[in-house]
Amino acid sequence: MTIEVKVIADSINSGGERITTMQLKYPRFIHSEFMTHRVFSRSASSSRAIPVSKMLRAVWHEPAAPVYWGSNKPGMQAGAELRPFRRLAAKVLWKASGRAMCGVVWAMSKMGLHKQVSNRLLEPWQHIHVVVTSTEWQNFFDLRCHPDAQPEFQELAKQMRLMRNISTPRKLEDHDWHLPYIDCLERERLSTHEAIQVSAARCCRVSYLNHEGRTSTLEQDVARYESLVNAVPPHMSPVEHQAMALPGLAYANFRGWASHRWLLEEAAIHKVWDSPQTS
Repeated sequence: MTIEVKVIADSINSGGERITTMQLKYPRFIHSEFMTHRVFSRSASSSRAIPVSKMLRAVWHEPAAPVYWGSNKPGMQAGAELRPFRRLAAKVLWKASGRAMCGVVWAMSKMGLHKQVSNRLLEPWQHIHVVVTSTEWQNFFDLRCHPDAQPEFQELAKQMRLMRNISTPRKLEDHDWHLPYIDCLERERLSTHEAIQVSAARCCRVSYLNHEGRTSTLEQDVARYESLVNAVPPHMSPVEHQAMALPGLAYANFRGWASHRWLLEEAAIHKVWDSPQTS
């Protein structure tokens, strides 16, 4: 099992309000708990989008698994860890069950079944890749670094807290943009609008790379952005990670920062209210 945490962008505005974007990798079986934290903006890898062959290789060679093999007892927290022989047996059975399910999914794919169905069967052994952005972290750390939290979630939260603590945020002026996956050279080369589009497209893919592992082009990123915001209905979660510094007030789930999504939706509301039909 692998848990990975990387700070992608870290910014602070003139009012001292900080926004941080992280790229995470963790067991999918704790993802539903991660989703309960509503102050977070999130984009996650999808079982519907990743090719079956890639998913099979990941589960076969690097399956997600518990970090603590606790004994059964009443309540939500496990008891003492199993004795060595039983712990080893549980690990073998966990890995074997994942590989057995790989055989089932491989057979389904050969029958022509779409990955949005067959990939679901692999989810207990999958890792998930997530981009998360927030200005509010303390409550999350208080809850998930606590000994009562599930051990895998504790490990994830502790790594997130450490990486944020050792990161130095970039100071941005009012109306400057927090742009995940955009480096200094791209900030100079791209217009602000292009940089927002590229950042959103990369957040949508949860990395610089597409699902085939290749670096995307500017044209591909712009096309991806347009397909997100112009869809009916639009797919807006990837445009929540780009944020303008506006100190002192709360904008949806961010404080001191207005997400690109918030600005787009506010502009749309004003457009409706300013139209002749509503005047």
